[in-house]
Amino acid sequence: MKNLFDLEGKVAIVTGASRGIGRAIATRLAEHGARVVISSRKIEACQVVTDAINAAYPGRAIAVAATIASKDSLIALVDETIAAFGRIDILVCNAATNIHYGPMLEVDDAVFRKTFENNILSTQWLAQLCVPHMKSAEGGSIIILSSIGAIRGSSKIGVYNLTKAAAAQLARNLAVELGPDNIRVNTIAPGLIRTDFSRALWDDPENLSEALAAIPLGRIGDADEIAGAAVFLSAPAGRYVNGEIIVIDGGLTISATGA
Repeated sequence: MKNLFDLEGKVAIVTGASRGIGRAIATRLAEHGARVVISSRKIEACQVVTDAINAAYPGRAIAVAATIASKDSLIALVDETIAAFGRIDILVCNAATNIHYGPMLEVDDAVFRKTFENNILSTQWLAQLCVPHMKSAEGGSIIILSSIGAIRGSSKIGVYNLTKAAAAQLARNLAVELGPDNIRVNTIAPGLIRTDFSRALWDDPENLSEALAAIPLGRIGDADEIAGAAVFLSAPAGRYVNGEIIVIDGGLTISATGA
């Protein structure tokens, strides 16, 4: 391996890639040589990111709109990726839903079910669709975005956290199943990251103050600090990492005041 982080010749699908963590991951994968498929619900938002990547790294990105709530939409996403690039080596399941903000005992059944369908069932679908192509390529990397909520309790985003704990277990199960095919499956568990998705948490002065007091680094993270881990897990540098949950939270979950 001449370069532990060389992704030249690899093809990646990144869901939820029009902003935040997904956009940062897609951009950094392209920077390291991968061709990337930028996917989210709205094609216009996908195209903005695609154009920015191609301006820096010509020909490395295409935009394909897809909604994680629709299996047919995800089938089309995979089909268009193969039609454009001929292979799939990396799958980043980043798109997710957090519909309910508040106590779990107050959540509506339909909202509870929808959150699981969007955050877990969609990942299962994408794995089923992409794995045959990874097997053809004799290996691959699946990265599922979890959260530190997977290992902590919450009175505000409990349903979301429950799905993120399930995501980590899904990754472990798939890692066992797919390891013999040289397909690695891992999760990244971000802490509080300054994105639009988590705005309700960091834009609340009281919540932000509590979080900062518990984070040893004394600040919240940014999306690019998650992207580095995704590059590592996609590249030769991470080729012996399988079934893990990589926590990136500035030290929050190991802090004495972070419980």
